[in-house]
Amino acid sequence: MMKKLPIGIQTFQKIRDKEKNYIYIDKTDLALNLIQSSGYYFLSRPRRFGKSLFVDTLKDIFEGKKELFEGLYIYDKWDWETTSPVIKISFGAGVVKSLDEMDDAIQESIEINEKRLGLECTDKSKHKKCLGELIRTAHDKYNQRVVVLIDEYDKPILDNIMSKKLSQEIRDRLKNIYSVIKESDQYLKFAFLTGVSKFSKVSLFSGLNNLEDISLDERYATICGYTHNDIKKSFLERLDGVDLEELKKWYNGYNFLGEGVYNPFDVLLFFSKNKSYSHYWFETGNPSFLIEVLKEKSFFLPNLEDIKVNESNLSSFDIDYIKLETLLFQTGYLTIKEVKKRFNQKIYHLSYPNLEVRTALNEHVFEYLLTDSTLDKTPIFDAIEEQDMKKFENTIYSLFASLPHYTYTKNNIQNYEGYYANVIYSYLTGLGIQFISEDVTSLGRIDLTIATPNMHQVYIIEFKVVDNKNQKGNALKQIKEKKYHEKYEEKAHEIILIGIEFSKEDKNVSLFEWEKI
Repeated sequence: MMKKLPIGIQTFQKIRDKEKNYIYIDKTDLALNLIQSSGYYFLSRPRRFGKSLFVDTLKDIFEGKKELFEGLYIYDKWDWETTSPVIKISFGAGVVKSLDEMDDAIQESIEINEKRLGLECTDKSKHKKCLGELIRTAHDKYNQRVVVLIDEYDKPILDNIMSKKLSQEIRDRLKNIYSVIKESDQYLKFAFLTGVSKFSKVSLFSGLNNLEDISLDERYATICGYTHNDIKKSFLERLDGVDLEELKKWYNGYNFLGEGVYNPFDVLLFFSKNKSYSHYWFETGNPSFLIEVLKEKSFFLPNLEDIKVNESNLSSFDIDYIKLETLLFQTGYLTIKEVKKRFNQKIYHLSYPNLEVRTALNEHVFEYLLTDSTLDKTPIFDAIEEQDMKKFENTIYSLFASLPHYTYTKNNIQNYEGYYANVIYSYLTGLGIQFISEDVTSLGRIDLTIATPNMHQVYIIEFKVVDNKNQKGNALKQIKEKKYHEKYEEKAHEIILIGIEFSKEDKNVSLFEWEKI
């Protein structure tokens, strides 16, 4: 009988129910390695990556629920007779929209733990005091050190990130509560916190200096997500007709300094939706804040193909000063593609993890820019395939004509080549068209290179921004003078050179020239 897909299941007991017969990817070898050493640990992973299920797995291990682990790696390697009291707090359910709602969520978590442990706080209105009391009384009642698990510790902050004042207030309230971990050290055996973002110790974990971050620890690179071997082994019955290389291109690519992993949410939805490719993970999020940050920082979108950052930019997040690179990496829109050492410092090269994120993010950016969401985006495909340069010109013209006038208010972005490149980049990327931005040659950089399958046609495109009175055809002229086409002469069947000039005044195409080689 084919195993069921565990879509949305975050409790270990449910996924291990033999009657339900769900697929489960065994992560207990990593769990065992983690819990054999007492300590405080932190794990950052993007949303819907399996963090909550792993936290619940730890809870059931410490509570000695041996029967659930039959057939798994840890089954005959753990002392099931010695159990530990577990306090588990989760902010994964629902959206917190105020301090009061956050207090309600904390209160609910405390009451669930009280009931499970058979304890009760003397003063439930003071959450920090109550949590500390719960740790001490659990230690005394069970005569064992306590395990504290906090899942999605940062979600109340991220739920309100677009309101700086509220997110700061929530951060400060949580900081006060999390300080209980340090204050209760003598009663604790193990603590594990998960979240999307790692806030700096100064802003949220003040004093918790012994919190070990395993987010980029090679030993735990596959602690969440599916490996390629997991796909071939655990989904074997469902792989008939599946092109594994295509699946990998769409949903693999996440790298946490070890073996790459697939987005588990995407994989499960792919199989449940009749093996159809779509932006499943992306569509469950709300990247509006991300778009606002991209806009605020006037970010050059083609740079998302390769962002270089140092280690400190990856490892901490601050509400007061949001670094775009950190935000994109920790939320899962970028991943590590390469690590290089420069002098005594590691330099991380970030890029899109896969085709889903690359196309969906840019499609979202493009839709954000448009006034007319019904704009037909397909003519560009015909123009490229048929070498119809008039259709190509009209498509680009219609594209910029669809941008709202307020795009240009309170700024002069129409004066900069990078703005026009950004719009075209997000347009083409969102459509899934493969191209190279800032294509390097021996004499310069091509603004945009589009290659059709099998290199049948290569389009070499250069942009220029001009005043209406100074249209000189410099875009096409530069391509020819720099001999950009020579890079592709031996590879391409046909090469088309396109020079596009944009008018500062009209904010649209003022000259479109092309030539076939």
